[in-house]
Amino acid sequence: MGRGTRLLPAVVCGVAVAGVYAGQPVLGPMGDDLGVPRDSVGWFVAVGQLGYLIGLVLLVPLGDRLDRRRLIAGHLGLVAAGPAVTAAAPSAGVAFGGLAVAGLFAVVVQTTVAYTASLSPPAERGRNIGVVTSGVVAGILGARVVTGALSDLWGWRGGYFALAALASILCVLCLVALPPDVRTGAEPYARILRSFFGLFTRLLFLGRGLIAFFLFASFSTLWSGLALPLAGEPWHLSETQIGLFGIAGLAGALGAARAGRWGDAGHAGRVTGIALVLLVGSWLAIGGLGWSLVPLAAGVVVLDFAVQVVHVGNQHALTTAFPERTSTTIGAYMVFYSLGSAAGAAATTRSFAAAGWPGSTVLGAALAFCALAVWFTTARRATRVSAGAKSQLSPRR
Repeated sequence: MGRGTRLLPAVVCGVAVAGVYAGQPVLGPMGDDLGVPRDSVGWFVAVGQLGYLIGLVLLVPLGDRLDRRRLIAGHLGLVAAGPAVTAAAPSAGVAFGGLAVAGLFAVVVQTTVAYTASLSPPAERGRNIGVVTSGVVAGILGARVVTGALSDLWGWRGGYFALAALASILCVLCLVALPPDVRTGAEPYARILRSFFGLFTRLLFLGRGLIAFFLFASFSTLWSGLALPLAGEPWHLSETQIGLFGIAGLAGALGAARAGRWGDAGHAGRVTGIALVLLVGSWLAIGGLGWSLVPLAAGVVVLDFAVQVVHVGNQHALTTAFPERTSTTIGAYMVFYSLGSAAGAAATTRSFAAAGWPGSTVLGAALAFCALAVWFTTARRATRVSAGAKSQLSPRR
């Protein structure tokens, strides 16, 4: 893959996923404008994640049947509709509907990652997935910066109008600039769906999936709840200032863009463990928000670095293990991501309402520790299975 072939998919991923997360720095104003109570505004993010979950099951497996380039362009056109409806919403119900559509077709991200993996030679698969996945994290975090700034200028609706326009432009660019994804046969959709659910019986897949669930629940606990304490005592930050914390997270995430190369070099398992330890430790700094913003910024950098490393490593491991089903595998894996993100978004506002930021901090750290525990358990299990397989293959004397 050339540089341009990697960068355009990265931009596609960033814009598509931004529609799901753009509301995080403006949850308060959205709720006030649309009449949603403060302890329920986390659902503006969670409903997009639930739409995303449906898309992962029903739409992403189509990538193993259809030309992924055309599929990417078509889904981008529909991605544009979600933010447009949300921006024009006169009521909470309409906004929730627009966010659900944005989430449903944001699964173009997984089709794009699978497209990238299928076009990459094995020695460069991790590197290319790392570049494209960095676009996902850039979109999640960059959306906070842009949405926060536009909110101060045009209100919370401005960011959603901008995302709709960008998705429309990318729809055309993908058809013109991306190489085609030629298919030699069309496998029945029902068979592809059966293979989707069959993945949930595989040990490697379940281990990586559970890590992703807790990983992104912890990630969402931070980013779906952070605007609430920053807007209140003692900080009283504006939406633009809150959105700027996305820059700190973006620095950490992009710093891990070479995580795929570590996977190409065979270090994915060890690097995943180290990154999860850093994730747990990042919450110690994030918990210092009550007395200083400096440890919070440092914790955000470390947390997003760790999340990116683990996420890229998971995708590299799974696309290598199941190369004949890249779209289906990525889609099934992201079910754990979607459930974890939705759970974190819904739980963090409840925790904050009940116990303030310390409650959200304990929740995020506990979820990170669960991810580490799953890695430790499954890594040991995988080592025993691998050793047993090698002993069976070794010549007998």
